[in-house]
Amino acid sequence: MTYQYIIFTDLDGTLLDHHTYSFAAALPTLAKLDKNGIPVIANTSKTYAELVELRQQLKLDMPFIVENGAAVYIPEGFYPHQPSDTVAKNGFWVKEFSPPIKHWLELIDSVKDGFEGEFTHFSEMSTEQICAATGLSEQDAKLAATREYCEPVLWTGSEQSKTLFTQAIEELGASPLRGGRFLHVTGDCNKGHALEWMAASYQKHHPEYKCRSIALGDGHNDIAMLEKADLAVRILSPTSPPPPLQRQEGVTTSTGYGPVGWAECIEKIVFS
Repeated sequence: MTYQYIIFTDLDGTLLDHHTYSFAAALPTLAKLDKNGIPVIANTSKTYAELVELRQQLKLDMPFIVENGAAVYIPEGFYPHQPSDTVAKNGFWVKEFSPPIKHWLELIDSVKDGFEGEFTHFSEMSTEQICAATGLSEQDAKLAATREYCEPVLWTGSEQSKTLFTQAIEELGASPLRGGRFLHVTGDCNKGHALEWMAASYQKHHPEYKCRSIALGDGHNDIAMLEKADLAVRILSPTSPPPPLQRQEGVTTSTGYGPVGWAECIEKIVFS
């Protein structure tokens, strides 16, 4: 039986440069993947609004996963029939794994008094503050603030207080994820669960192939995805060590940073 790779990729710090958000170094490899019919599925902390614009720049017309696994967006018509456990929205079939953003904002509000002055979060930050914290342009910062399932918290207090905050919101039902810059307050969802669902969905609709998943990421919020994929690729970061994994087999670590390392590893695994 023929193997079919499915690539699940983090964006910030992985396919996109950590500092400049450029993906130029990966463009030739992306073009080769497209030519060979190999799906590249973004699996990111970014929002639906960000992905709608970014996927045009990347020339990716594949499904994508937003807000750290909170929802999978499949373009209508990608399969012959809509998957039964999805809802139709904005031209996509959407599989949701998390309650909406309103729930998490109310939860954060309920614990805020115990941590006054020690954090802020996206819904309370101005566009200028989001720009300063992320390095995004004003337009991109506005898109990043358009969240549906997950609220990024920017911690400014002590690590001890951050631990207590994390414990407090976990007791209220949240499953916080530590990303490259933010603590993401969301539900019992992660990039790994979303990868499993999407890979199984793709395999179901393509029984002629034996599908093999490749996951690429650089941060702690990528660990679940890297653990679940058939092959895990850790992309070197200029700001932090590679994410620690329990698995020992099927793990590659890039020698280059960001999109340079991304292209390096995909070329080696898929095309060598």
